[in-house]
Amino acid sequence: MNILVTGGAGYIGSHTLVELAKANYSFIVYDNLSNSSQESLKRVSKIIGKDITFVKGDIRDKAKLKEIFSKYKIDSVIHFAGLKAVGESVKKPLEYYDNNVVGTLRLLEVMQEFDCKKIVFSSSATVYSEVDAKNYKPLTESSPTGGTTNPYGTSKYMIERILEDLYISDNSFKIAILRYFNPVGAHDSGTIGEDPNGIPNNLMPFISQVAVGKREYLNVFGSDYDTHDGTGVRDYIHVMDLAFGHVKAIEYLNTHEEIEPLIVNLGTGKGYSVLDVVKAYERISGKKVPYKLVDRRAGDIAKCYADSSYAKEMLGWEAKRTLEQMCKDSWRWQSNNLGGYSNG
Repeated sequence: MNILVTGGAGYIGSHTLVELAKANYSFIVYDNLSNSSQESLKRVSKIIGKDITFVKGDIRDKAKLKEIFSKYKIDSVIHFAGLKAVGESVKKPLEYYDNNVVGTLRLLEVMQEFDCKKIVFSSSATVYSEVDAKNYKPLTESSPTGGTTNPYGTSKYMIERILEDLYISDNSFKIAILRYFNPVGAHDSGTIGEDPNGIPNNLMPFISQVAVGKREYLNVFGSDYDTHDGTGVRDYIHVMDLAFGHVKAIEYLNTHEEIEPLIVNLGTGKGYSVLDVVKAYERISGKKVPYKLVDRRAGDIAKCYADSSYAKEMLGWEAKRTLEQMCKDSWRWQSNNLGGYSNG
């Protein structure tokens, strides 16, 4: 029995492969390599000590998906594949809805045709409605959703609704929806990590590129928030903790019968400001990270972090790694791989 891992060559997908292998699961990786590299799979193969079955393909390609389901006995799916840059989604909404939503529909149609009824979906904290900047309560799974501020978040919200409606129509489906907060860090070997195309969209890879000299300075958006140092506070989670959450989700689906869709937050429950992260990175790397304080971005709020107690209750999962460990592993990856996967 195999798990189909869509988008398995990407940042979170590749780290999840390591945890799946550690738990003795068999898997097939399906990825179009639009924002990832097959080099990541070669490195994962070295870490886990065995070859990886890889098929290059797009989740919108129904014929290709049928080939895979026909060739391999697919028991369940971990669905990472999707475009993920918030800013880009505002400029290219049709691409995001086509790739993320239509692609997921094609995948679910093939799963239904081949009687594959277990799926773990890679969702996001961006599905939550824009929070009042003065409401500092941690987000729970029952916090309002749908009032998203960009097409990326809306696409994730739409897929969640599609999955819930699918279950209503066919309750033999077992569904786990994992809402990530801010994944950072890398595998402790320093051989796989986050390798963004072009200018990084996320904070830590940008900091790491400044620390290693690839970029001159970091722009810090907003310095007048109601936080301890004026900069925005977010929930950062180590990618290996996040990866383990998928293993626990698969385990949950495999050991429970006739369950309603499970929705859980994956975060640490702790908030760190932008400058907290900068200072921690400087301590770990021994490098100065120059930054400029600039105006807030539209839609940004002061604080956003998770209440992940439900994940602990339902999955027996909780984040273990500290901010220092996140920075240490990120720095090891960045300093060992100046050119990312292309020319480390």
